[in-house]
Amino acid sequence: MAHRSLDKLDKKILHLISEDARIPFLEVARACNVSGAAIHQRIQKLTNLGILKGSQFVIDPEKIGYETCAYVGLYLKNPEDFDDVVAALKKIPEVVECHYTTGGYDLFIKIYAINNHDLLNIIHDKLQPLGLSRSETIISFNAVIDRPLPVPDDVISDK
Repeated sequence: MAHRSLDKLDKKILHLISEDARIPFLEVARACNVSGAAIHQRIQKLTNLGILKGSQFVIDPEKIGYETCAYVGLYLKNPEDFDDVVAALKKIPEVVECHYTTGGYDLFIKIYAINNHDLLNIIHDKLQPLGLSRSETIISFNAVIDRPLPVPDDVISDK
């Protein structure tokens, strides 16, 4: 895995924007004692290197009616159907993450549902028809830690 060394300015920029993606570039420039143009250039460089993957607004699922967060381990009847199942999972809006992992699961997904009954319907009506032999569901009561990764002092992956 390739790594890129970042200088102090890159690291300071990443630290500032990871804390607040809406921070104005001029405020970042002032905090870094450089010009706004220099910040724009550095942000573009970090984006081109794939270190920055964009910015987004984070919506609180509970505030828009999704009270249940669950993690579901999926076991496929036919693991060779992996690509087709992933394509089908992409069409289910309640599935917000999908991971190919080590261990017993063929896939591990994160789902938001309106409530537990809605979760049951999603599993029964949307997931089971994808060719599951079975699934294991873990409901999350609350995320007690939810934060971005810190920027390492020495290197950062470019993948």
